[in-house]
Amino acid sequence: MNRGGGRQSMSDLKLRRLLEHNQRLKEDLARPRVRVSEASASLIRYCKTTKDHLVPSVWGPVGRADDPYGPTRSGLKCCSVQ
Repeated sequence: MNRGGGRQSMSDLKLRRLLEHNQRLKEDLARPRVRVSEASASLIRYCKTTKDHLVPSVWGPVGRADDPYGPTRSGLKCCSVQ
């Protein structure tokens, strides 16, 4: 009797796994897609129009006020932890 019950539970487990996998595949299929050409054109457009302060050879020198990575002039002093 145990054997028959064990086979039944094993087949139930396999069925449940297949149903879960099928559900994940349906969710993946429903995910919105973008063509590679559109995504690459969007990336190129972003790179050409967004100024990158870490590449001054392309965008030119950055003023201190505009540099988000430069030192700040606040009243606080920095300390180093050793």
